[in-house]
Amino acid sequence: MKYWTKALPLLCLVAIFASCGKNDRSATTGWKMNDTKWGGFETKADFDGQDTPPNMVLIPGGNFVMGFTEEDVPYDWDNIPRRVTVSSFYMDQSEMSNADYLFYLDWTALSYGESYREVYVNALPDTLVWRDELSFNEPYVQNYLRHPATKEHPVVGVTWEQAREFARWRTDRTNEAILIDKGILNPSPDAKDDQVFVTDSYLSGQYDGTPRKSLKDLRTGGERDVKMEDGMLQPEFRLPTEAEWEYAALALPGLQANEKDENYTDRRIYPWSGTSVRYQRHDKNQGKMYANFKRRGGDYMGIAGKPNDGASITTPVMDNYPNDFGLYNMAGNVNEWVLDLYRPLTTQDLSDTENHELNAFRGNNFRDVARDPVDGSVLPKDSLGRLRYEYVKDEEAAQRDNYKIGRPYDYLDGDEQSFAEYATNEHTLISDKARVYKGGSWADRAYWLSPGTRRFMEEDKSSRTVGFRCAMISMGGESGEQSRGGRTKNRFGISPKKRRRARR
Repeated sequence: MKYWTKALPLLCLVAIFASCGKNDRSATTGWKMNDTKWGGFETKADFDGQDTPPNMVLIPGGNFVMGFTEEDVPYDWDNIPRRVTVSSFYMDQSEMSNADYLFYLDWTALSYGESYREVYVNALPDTLVWRDELSFNEPYVQNYLRHPATKEHPVVGVTWEQAREFARWRTDRTNEAILIDKGILNPSPDAKDDQVFVTDSYLSGQYDGTPRKSLKDLRTGGERDVKMEDGMLQPEFRLPTEAEWEYAALALPGLQANEKDENYTDRRIYPWSGTSVRYQRHDKNQGKMYANFKRRGGDYMGIAGKPNDGASITTPVMDNYPNDFGLYNMAGNVNEWVLDLYRPLTTQDLSDTENHELNAFRGNNFRDVARDPVDGSVLPKDSLGRLRYEYVKDEEAAQRDNYKIGRPYDYLDGDEQSFAEYATNEHTLISDKARVYKGGSWADRAYWLSPGTRRFMEEDKSSRTVGFRCAMISMGGESGEQSRGGRTKNRFGISPKKRRRARR
């Protein structure tokens, strides 16, 4: 004990000098970094990896066969199997609950309710989705969203548009909480309208809140706000893409006999192993339903006292057995919105030379921050505190090689000319507002529990059987948390010191 007490000051000095000299010169130019005398270019030498967001699980990326793996019972033929690769990402353990959404509604009413009541009204779920001509569901209409007994049940009656707005709000509240916890900002619960914290506005220097402390600006010697380069702020929350959702639901790494051989021991019909919807192991849980679904006509929960799914409608969001990624209710309980635009003829032979098989997604709608046409500066934020965005015009993309139009909804859509014209309301219900939802629900048969199945609904409509969860990209290593705590060696066991020496 005495030895460590005496050695502690020396160890502190060593740590200080080591940190001062760590990556303080460019490996390519020899130019000093993080030094005011040398221009003050800053680099985050001690960044130790992206923090896992609240309620989320890291999903390590990989490739898988996306689409149907079993018989296409309805003969939709709208999800042809094809191999794609998904980059690492984070995903919510469970669907968003009523409690989660009520917090969002409360904040929206507090921040925008006085001046912009319509913002709060537009965020309200449609509780009338519970009504039915031949069912007595009025208690759910009145109580499902707000009663404390159902606070942990998944929120329903939320449109795709509302789910995206929730994800946007979650991004801002999470980053605001980070800056408050770091001592950068003071809490501002009374902020209204354009004074609320919005991540994009803050990063552009347009947030008017009261800072608690600022970071030292090595370029000017003064102070500055936090930048994305500092590694404090999180990327945006969003809905998962269809490929991400399906990959996460299948949890195929759980079938690998050995992590190093890349061989799967079996396919999966459901998010769990085997062909049964019941728990098969010989223990106290044997016979219990893996998911909350409709077993047959009129049977939503089984006979009282027997192994069943335990609910006539939804169950709490973490009430069932998780899959191998630790995700709950990737089958049953409620269907879930995903980011993709629905198209029935998703092509099966996308050319990998164009990288379409990496992070597969349909529905891109490219936007850029609105800027002054004269000096290129970011335009002032709007009355809700948000930056203004403009859609990319086709003429702006015409000279590019990687994309040619701003809204490539119908690109490579499976028709002969790789461009489909959908005559909405004439002979199809498919439009540019049709969005995919997946997973099956408490009111669906077992067929829809398979991750490869898919359905669609207009983005401005909602249902008592559809909810959502959020996702976020993982920036950095594909194995995720390998960089947490500092990555001292590369994957071949070579230290950064040796790597830098080899580069010189």
